[in-house]
Amino acid sequence: MTLTDGRPEEKSAPRPAGLGAAGWARWFWRTLTSMRTALILLFLFALASIPGSVWPQRGVSDAKVAQYYDDSPALAEWLDRLWLFDVFRAPWFAAIYLLLFVSLIGCVLPRTAAHLRELRRRPPAAPRNLARLPQHAVLDGDLTVQEAARRLRRLRFRVTTGPDWVSAEKGYLKETGNLLFHVALLGLLLAVGAGALYGYRGNVLVVEGDGFANTVAAYDRYMPGQQVNAESLEPFSFTLEDFQATYIAQGPKRGQALDYSAKLAVSDAPGAPERDYELKVNEPLDVNGTLTYLIDHGYAPTFRITDGEGQVAFEGAVPCLVVQPATFTSECVIKVPDALPEQLGLMVAFLPTTVPAEGGEWVSVFPGAANPTAQVYGAFAGDLGMGNGRPQSVYEIPPEILKKMKPLVMKADPLAKGEKLELPGGAGTIEFTGVREWVALQITHDPGRMPALLSAALATAALVFSLTVRRRRVWVRTGAGGGPAEAGGLTRTEGGDFGEEFAGIVAVLNQGSTPGVKDAR
Repeated sequence: MTLTDGRPEEKSAPRPAGLGAAGWARWFWRTLTSMRTALILLFLFALASIPGSVWPQRGVSDAKVAQYYDDSPALAEWLDRLWLFDVFRAPWFAAIYLLLFVSLIGCVLPRTAAHLRELRRRPPAAPRNLARLPQHAVLDGDLTVQEAARRLRRLRFRVTTGPDWVSAEKGYLKETGNLLFHVALLGLLLAVGAGALYGYRGNVLVVEGDGFANTVAAYDRYMPGQQVNAESLEPFSFTLEDFQATYIAQGPKRGQALDYSAKLAVSDAPGAPERDYELKVNEPLDVNGTLTYLIDHGYAPTFRITDGEGQVAFEGAVPCLVVQPATFTSECVIKVPDALPEQLGLMVAFLPTTVPAEGGEWVSVFPGAANPTAQVYGAFAGDLGMGNGRPQSVYEIPPEILKKMKPLVMKADPLAKGEKLELPGGAGTIEFTGVREWVALQITHDPGRMPALLSAALATAALVFSLTVRRRRVWVRTGAGGGPAEAGGLTRTEGGDFGEEFAGIVAVLNQGSTPGVKDAR
């Protein structure tokens, strides 16, 4: 076809073809599985873990999360929207975790295949001019190909030979270590994932003389993995027979703890004979992979409360929460819903070593129970609100309920062991009968714990090989064509001085001994 002026019509230049769906998929996969992306994701993974140690986490510090809402409700609401109170369950954390996992797999598999091909490949033939190599030396005397190959093999080189040359190479452990390091990271990620799916963690408070059976109902707080059910728990049980805390009694460090020890009578399975075990900090009880850790302790004074009709409405130990760690001054709440004619709510301070202070006050001066007393600083009568179906903390009386109750006693004198306090209006009596102690235990089962440890150890060892071993090649020409025998060498990786090792190799080729060779890998 021509235009009116007789010139041929010019065709428009073809538009460049787009990548298309397949092209974009290949580009995304290559980018995701590149080493740079893997390093960026590993950095993001570490960075994303930081908020988990900055802000309190649900399931670990629920009370601190609640306190955050009380102190800064607006900020806490935004933090919650960003999952900063549940960092390790957040969608963005899971996305980084999965992308890192896929990236490492896509990075390791092709590199492993390439490394295996490299291991099967023979070292390349010797260059024509060895003098151009970074390391070069003229050898003394005559040297046959067979003898040069034998001496290099003694230095653990992989060797191949030609008509008048020998080629040797070693240092494959560098790439092997690099690959093993990434495989270990994959193992570490798998171990963490297995622990999250098939592990569980729970906390429980046990008072001296009481027992614990590893069932879901026995936990104060229970956090199972997604694949854990009630039958997954190891069926062990134990009784806390005694707890002892030892403190420094004199000097500037008076009151500082020296040791904690909990004596347990353990039954590894229903019907199994009991065995004694001394539980200490960082010395957990291990029952078939389920670990029981000692994480806290406190006092549980015992009381007998008689109501206004002369009946014993409550008798037992009451765990107290520590409010002054230096002296273990503690506070506890006693709720007596069975008291008649009215229910009773008591707030008590426990003083382990009681001494009088100025202004008629009483204080504790030592964490050990040298002179224990219990001081009722609030006694109330009325409806405790325990029949409305709403859960309540055993460690407090809700303020809205306390306002509706009738005050009976406000700050009485401390009670020594065996002493009673008469409540006014014929409401009853409270008697301080003794002192026991409680321990807080964390019970964990993590099937990924040992694989994670082995993966971390493998990663460390592999990293050592990756950073210290170098790929290097050595060639020898025997001078069969009339020239002198010579050797040349180079490293395939930067860093380190190959000159000293090469001089030792030359000495071996000249003399057949091994002095001066510092690296035989």
